[in-house]
Amino acid sequence: MNDQRLRPAPESRFDEHSLVFDLAAEAATVRAEGPAPHGHRQKTLYKHGNRTIALFALEPGACIREHRTAGPVTIQVVEGEITVVADGRPHRLCVGKVLVLAPKVGHEVRAEVAASFLLQVSLVVQ
Repeated sequence: MNDQRLRPAPESRFDEHSLVFDLAAEAATVRAEGPAPHGHRQKTLYKHGNRTIALFALEPGACIREHRTAGPVTIQVVEGEITVVADGRPHRLCVGKVLVLAPKVGHEVRAEVAASFLLQVSLVVQ
């Protein structure tokens, strides 16, 4: 286990036929781990094949620097409000909003207030 990791990585993240997550409760658990080194923490809820679903909890003022992924991405706000800058265009997202990004679109995430969001990525194998 990495010294930076607060939770042990599960051996399998899909060992049930169906999974249900209470996103508010998951966000509260992640926040209870204490201040994050970079203003944000994440917890992978599901990972199987090329599909990953992760919950991010951001502290006020947090920024996840610009990056790209090989597959499509969806970002759905669970609590608070975030701004996602994709290809230089800002998208202000609040609870109930979903942003879908095409593969390889550069994007960063900013939070002025405490927020959490669900990230889903389906990596494209080439």
